[in-house]
Amino acid sequence: MNKYKWWKEAVVYQIYPRSFQDSNNDGIGDIPGIINKLDYIEDLGIDVIWLCPVYKSPNADNGYDISDYNRIMDEFGDLDDIKELIKKVHNRDMKLIMDLVVNHTSNQHEWFIKSKKSKINPFRDYYIWKDGKEGKFPPTNWESYFGGSSWTYDQKTKQYYLHLFAKEQPDLNWENKEVRHKIYEMMRWWLDKGIDGFRMDVINMISKDQTFPDGEEKKKGEYGDGTPYFLNGPKLYEFLKEMGEEVLFDYDIMTVGETNNFGIDNAIKFSKVNDKDLLNMIFHFELMSVDRDKDNKWIEKDIDLKEIKSIYKKWNQKLYNKGWNAVYLGNHDQPRIVSRFGDDKNYRNESAKMLATMILTMPGTPYIYQGEEIGMTNVKFDDIGKYRDIETINYYRMQNKKNKRVDEILKDIHRVSRDNARTPMQWDESFNAGFTESTPWIDINPNYKNINVKNEQNDPDSILNFYKQLIKIRKNNKTLIYGKYEPVLEDDQNVFSYFRKDSNGIYLIILNFFEKSQVIDFSSKVSCENLNLIISNYKNNEYANLLNIKIKPYESLLFKLS
Repeated sequence: MNKYKWWKEAVVYQIYPRSFQDSNNDGIGDIPGIINKLDYIEDLGIDVIWLCPVYKSPNADNGYDISDYNRIMDEFGDLDDIKELIKKVHNRDMKLIMDLVVNHTSNQHEWFIKSKKSKINPFRDYYIWKDGKEGKFPPTNWESYFGGSSWTYDQKTKQYYLHLFAKEQPDLNWENKEVRHKIYEMMRWWLDKGIDGFRMDVINMISKDQTFPDGEEKKKGEYGDGTPYFLNGPKLYEFLKEMGEEVLFDYDIMTVGETNNFGIDNAIKFSKVNDKDLLNMIFHFELMSVDRDKDNKWIEKDIDLKEIKSIYKKWNQKLYNKGWNAVYLGNHDQPRIVSRFGDDKNYRNESAKMLATMILTMPGTPYIYQGEEIGMTNVKFDDIGKYRDIETINYYRMQNKKNKRVDEILKDIHRVSRDNARTPMQWDESFNAGFTESTPWIDINPNYKNINVKNEQNDPDSILNFYKQLIKIRKNNKTLIYGKYEPVLEDDQNVFSYFRKDSNGIYLIILNFFEKSQVIDFSSKVSCENLNLIISNYKNNEYANLLNIKIKPYESLLFKLS
């Protein structure tokens, strides 16, 4: 395994184009708006920009329902704009990766429109069509990720089509070789335009068990769990190996797979295909269920720090010298990290910096989601009409039908809705946070006058400037990239601590995950003559030794030992 790779040393910044910067004042972020902010991204220290979908789309799921892979959404610009973006990103010695959404398309894609025409249409087999059970029930009892059945009946052809997400997102039939090669042609088309890789959306769903069995019901009469039959399917390795041989192995690019319930063994197996990297790294979801029910994101549970430690230990130690990890806490599908894992009321500054310290000192490639670097928070809209996310709106409707109190439904939504991450970027304290001069597609978080880029740029003690410092520290200390991970104080319920070690040095990271101060004695765990504090999220910290350190609320400490 080649230890040194550019994508291992990169720091990635994820952009949700609709909410980043509006250049033409139509209330919607766009590609020229991103171009206008490239200096900001470069100044942050970013190496790679991950661009969420900008392809042609009717926006049933904000761009993850693609109607034309070779065109740009009108609201975002055109192909000339994306070419200009690629050029200007490369001129700054940064790279650009794009979302690859090929488990499904939009129901307005030309392929699906033709597929619906008749059972004998040449495009029929581009999608997954099945007869119903007993002529009146869906082919399986699988539940869609957005609620309801994962099958929709077509009155004209008297069959059902599969959609694991919204009914507007029919699943492609990867068993069809012609479909696969159309996708490979599209991938080459984009790579030849100069993009530097792909984030592969729900990529471990592309292979389905072709017997299409019912899933297990938790309660009689409810939908069944179809995940054993459409996650990590029987031909997944075969399909991705083919993708590598047909496309990916011909380019020096970065690939990251979004892979729910994938597991470490698969993470290692799928990163090695013919001794070449296919999935350079994956997004696993184990950390995304530490504060919620594993099977129902709307059901809250208390965070157990020992569970978080256990997950990091498992992934960091088993992947060491065998695979590579993608390190993230937030993205466009998750709540804001400071609201979720920190304290966005009393210790927003401190807890946001503590979480940044963890992300940027862990093994793996760190991903920063737009606004994370200024400590943007969840939003609490008081009216469901202000929400735009299809999953959120469907949840509200279903709970309303069950007569759940509106205030309780909104409480759930305030905590975990995907729209928490999708409110516009907060650039300054001016009208609409400097995002647009028009009515934004979704309301701005009302706290933008206090939390914005301009304020943080002018404050040397800001979250933004802390991120900049941490990114520089990571880049200048390869031990924090390639060094071995060793946990410390694994049974402590409040403090998360670990070493990063290699022949170049030893670093000790100490993170207080809670608002209560802690006194910890590290002297029996660490033997060193010199203790050099590299960075902390509190001012005026001085530590002569590691005996009975008093750790402040949400404090983070990065030491170099010698």
